[in-house]
Amino acid sequence: MALFLIANGPSPTTAAQVPVTTGTSIKTLLQVKPSATAVARIVEWGISFDGFAAALPIRVELIETDVAATVTAHVAAGIVRIDAEALHGGDPTTNLFPVGTTSTGYTASGEGSITASRVLDVQFIPPTNQFVKQFPLGREPIIDLSKFARIRVTAGTAVNAYCYMIVEI
Repeated sequence: MALFLIANGPSPTTAAQVPVTTGTSIKTLLQVKPSATAVARIVEWGISFDGFAAALPIRVELIETDVAATVTAHVAAGIVRIDAEALHGGDPTTNLFPVGTTSTGYTASGEGSITASRVLDVQFIPPTNQFVKQFPLGREPIIDLSKFARIRVTAGTAVNAYCYMIVEI
């Protein structure tokens, strides 16, 4: 099994990672879709905000859904290979993570009409804070076949965010 880090933006090169605004209505910041033939495990996920004043906590959800959000498509360079198996396994977008506006990507412009979901984690996080969750070994939630894992937020006041998932597939 190979480990990959997928964040809510393209992989940084000469400039820093670009944060994404939460907005004030529900918004998917990151969506991950495994291939049609492989179940993926979420080993860890996290989110941080750049708010500088105490305010209403932001509702943050890690969910699995049956419908894709419309997102900015990720690319192979944005799916970071963490371990040796991932480093030597070739292009992860070829057979592990489909990328596209309704596959693996970030910064949703449309949420889609979800008919079924599973809540994998849910938190209230202050806009001046961060959250990281590493699931116990053997107890990691899976992203099932033909499903999508999403990190969604609903903020009272827009702030910028970084978020990520570390996925084993």
